[in-house]
Amino acid sequence: MVRVTDREIRERLIVSGAGALTDAELLAVVIREGTDALPAAKLAENILADFGGSLSELAAADMARIRRAAGCGTVRAVSIAAAAELARRIAAEKADAVRMVTSKEDVTAMFAPLAELPHEEFWVLYLTSGGRVIDRSCLSRGGVSGTVVDHKLVVKRAVELLASSIILVHNHPSGIARPSGDDEHITGTISQAAALFDIGVIDHIIISRSGSYSFAAEGRL
Repeated sequence: MVRVTDREIRERLIVSGAGALTDAELLAVVIREGTDALPAAKLAENILADFGGSLSELAAADMARIRRAAGCGTVRAVSIAAAAELARRIAAEKADAVRMVTSKEDVTAMFAPLAELPHEEFWVLYLTSGGRVIDRSCLSRGGVSGTVVDHKLVVKRAVELLASSIILVHNHPSGIARPSGDDEHITGTISQAAALFDIGVIDHIIISRSGSYSFAAEGRL
């Protein structure tokens, strides 16, 4: 098999753009240099393989873990960590730009950064009748397996903001976007409490690295 060189990868990026490169080739550009034994392209393949071929797993890893991967070393690990943080900040900027919610995709785009967190966070979107975002609030931050959410605070804030509807959003650090029994319980509790004030819970969306789950899309709201 003919292996492309580090120089060929950089030249292809210049000519065809970054979108023409594979994940491993992009990573090779980020780390810039290989070792005495391996070119950057091969080292990048090995590093990525150490994370099951997943860029999201690599980006979520801490510095110590990245440094140990396939002989990456400190200097290259710093470059990878910086690139991952830039990607997170770009995603956060895009999320902040969403002002109208018309679909599940709008919500998942807004909260995409949650997928990379190592702990659970529970957020609430407060909307007008036309779907404009009035406010979004983080109600709870917890461990890897759950958070504690007070339904009274959710509804109190909705009444204060004169919101017509709300959307519940939280992440699953496990990477599995399926509702737990607690998720189902809090969805029902908040829905019942909000209904007393003619406020609708129009969706509860779970975000994870493997995808998302919508209670509304599954016919559970």
